Amino acid sequence: MKFDTSYVTSLLNQDHRLDGRKPDEYREIKIETGVSKNAEGSARVSIGDTVVIAGVKLDVGTPFPDNPDEGSIIVGAELNPMASPEFELGPPNAQSIELARVVDRGIRESKAIDFKKLCITEGEKVWIVFIDIYAFNDDGNLQDAASLAALAALKDAKFPKLKDNKVVYGELTDKKLPLVREPVECTLGKINGKIIVDPNTKEEKALNARLTVAVTKEGTVCAIQKGGDYGLSIEEVDAMIDLAIRKTKDLRKLL
Repeated sequence: MKFDTSYVTSLLNQDHRLDGRKPDEYREIKIETGVSKNAEGSARVSIGDTVVIAGVKLDVGTPFPDNPDEGSIIVGAELNPMASPEFELGPPNAQSIELARVVDRGIRESKAIDFKKLCITEGEKVWIVFIDIYAFNDDGNLQDAASLAALAALKDAKFPKLKDNKVVYGELTDKKLPLVREPVECTLGKINGKIIVDPNTKEEKALNARLTVAVTKEGTVCAIQKGGDYGLSIEEVDAMIDLAIRKTKDLRKLL
């Protein structure tokens, strides 16, 4: 049965939401690290009934020719039917690709990781950080859950041992990843002129537009992703960014 979004709109006109939250209120958020014994770093994040797990694996690779003394990151996301009946098995779709890219952009554009400290031998060998994101249950706002899980997993990660330039998996050192910034993402939605944070699945069906904003601890906006079929005015974008800066301060405390 198709969900009637008019009820969502009518509630928001009175500054109410389906689950009783205020327009600028997140659902309950829980963060747990070290959930995988086989990853170098891992985290499980729940936002309400939305559950995402992120794992970090490190491997030795060849640097890019234009950055011979820098390592890099590769972010992937998997959405499968276990998380939602709307997801299908198979290769990554547009939603999973966008999810991974927006997480990647927040980390990369904020320069969260000191890539030069991932260099082993300039021009030959560097550490590559793989961040894999898995949705376990989708009740809306996978983007913020994925961003928090990826960041928590990065903070949890330790370098594996390296012997003869080969990774000894299962044996970790005490050395943590060189994180210098912590970009946190906040996703906001516009429904019939009203701005909300942390939309659930029913609210997502009613969204006219969506904006995800990545913010550093210093309050610097390092990445923005626009979604949805309708546009946003400059005034709406400014208001959404201001709200994102305020809400990411609260999210950061959870880390």
